[in-house]
Amino acid sequence: MGKTLDVAADRAFDQTKTVLPAEVARGVYLRNAPSLQALKLMHLMIGTAGGRMADDVRHEIRLSDIRRIDGMKNHDRASLTPLFEELRAVVIREGDPTDDTQRVIVGGLLDHAVLDRKDPISGDTLLSWFFGRMFRDMAEKSNHWAILDRQTVFHLSSKYAVLLFQHVASLVNLDRMNAKTFTVPELRALFGVAEDKHKRFAELNRWAIKPAIDEINHLSRLTLTATPNKVGRTVASVTIGWQVKDDPSAAKRELAGSKVGREARRKGTAETLAAAFPESGSIRWTPWEALVREHAPRPTPDMELVGTKFRDFCAGRGLPLTAAGIEKTFVAWVSKFRVG
Repeated sequence: MGKTLDVAADRAFDQTKTVLPAEVARGVYLRNAPSLQALKLMHLMIGTAGGRMADDVRHEIRLSDIRRIDGMKNHDRASLTPLFEELRAVVIREGDPTDDTQRVIVGGLLDHAVLDRKDPISGDTLLSWFFGRMFRDMAEKSNHWAILDRQTVFHLSSKYAVLLFQHVASLVNLDRMNAKTFTVPELRALFGVAEDKHKRFAELNRWAIKPAIDEINHLSRLTLTATPNKVGRTVASVTIGWQVKDDPSAAKRELAGSKVGREARRKGTAETLAAAFPESGSIRWTPWEALVREHAPRPTPDMELVGTKFRDFCAGRGLPLTAAGIEKTFVAWVSKFRVG
């Protein structure tokens, strides 16, 4: 048995951390990188399994337990089903198919999952799954790991940030290593960027690299930097550097605080923090839009309609838009939003 399972078993009762095999954290073998919500579910599943992640056993968690996790979407069976489908589609490949001297092995992350019927007494739903044999073999042999703060992962708002954070976290404790250079194709693979998306480096930097680093720096114990390396006028590679913060208290306060206004605080414009729900107009391009996209049932509703309906909801209950806890009220309301 590799060391990763020992570390995971030792931390089995630490609900604040997840031990991830470095092979998974670095995305070395993963194909079909899942969406943000599916990535968060994957972290929760591996964290729940802990030192038993390599065992051929059924792992379980209750829907009510997922709903209690700060930073996770207020899921139901309908929203979790496509996430399990995404994880079932993740392919793990070991070996280079272009190298005839290497053996190539192809497998999967997940064997199958079951979303049980709603319990008629408790109203709860039991979720269970078996990890795929390829993943179990990888976990069994793994001698390197990443220890990730769960709340940081659950609060990151893009899959790019999660994928970069877990990769760097697997490298942080390696001796004499505080930076890694990636070719542009390697970065695209790390982020799971489709071939037809962000083709120019300027686009990749604007929409993936920079936002991911800014958010990781804001919400985690790490400070990351990105230095482009040019060949002539073309960016050929990027060096990602990191260091552990001497004082991570600011990140901890941010994780414990309200999501509303988080982007403004990250950009250093905290004065623009939305302390109240807007009195009129659409909520598009505001922090409230992010809450709609994270918590509202799909398809994502029109932002102007959401704004109008929520104001009507508050007015009908005599609730001021400046009331304390208005964000929690909005999240609970929008998670049940239906058009019509």
